[in-house]
Amino acid sequence: MLKALIVEDEYLAREELAYLIQEHSSIEIAASVEDGLEAFKFLQERDVDVVFLDINIPSIDGLLLAKNLHKTARPPRIVFVTAYKEFAVDAFEVEAFDYILKPYNETRIIGLLRKLEALEPAPPPIAANIPAADAAPASRTVNLAKGDSIIVTPCDDIYYVEADEKVTLVYTAHDRYVMAMSISEFVSRLPADSFFRCHRSFCVNIHKIREIAPWQNSTYIIKLYDLKAEIPVSRSNIKAFRQLMHL
Repeated sequence: MLKALIVEDEYLAREELAYLIQEHSSIEIAASVEDGLEAFKFLQERDVDVVFLDINIPSIDGLLLAKNLHKTARPPRIVFVTAYKEFAVDAFEVEAFDYILKPYNETRIIGLLRKLEALEPAPPPIAANIPAADAAPASRTVNLAKGDSIIVTPCDDIYYVEADEKVTLVYTAHDRYVMAMSISEFVSRLPADSFFRCHRSFCVNIHKIREIAPWQNSTYIIKLYDLKAEIPVSRSNIKAFRQLMHL
């Protein structure tokens, strides 16, 4: 049985597409997501045979996501579902299986589903002969968008995270990444044993702390290795911070 992922940020379009797939095919919907980076992370951990992919989605657009998926060891078949005709040429440059325009035409969708069901599921990738102890757990990496690429980044490379209005800034030793999500959403993807939310606008990698300096109102300023940033600890978090750092 073929497995599919739906990547669509419009609720009604996502629900309609899921209904049509379930009504007219035996394809299993493995998941439905509304964010490009969320889809990429899902596909790092799970294999599907086809991705129904909108182009205008948050974090990373569908065309960029498709380009990155096309380079993977087991690329899924891509079916673009979009309201925009003008991206058709770009879509087929990444060898898209099909290009469906909104609003959905049920007859058109049924024809597509029959073509998909006529295909055999792609074979699984040949596993590399790597000892399990050398493999990094999936939870210790996070996906960061930069230009036309998705950078799979070890969480240990992140020094701190800062809220900046509607986006979140992520700092490593040499780069700054801008993520189109709240700081709370981004921090939820980081390992809790390494990162501490020291302030409503800041989260810090505790393994990168070089100095803890006294600050106003009996709080602290955190200074990090390699970076010049000074990160405040809010009064509401001071007790937890002292316990964490054995102060």
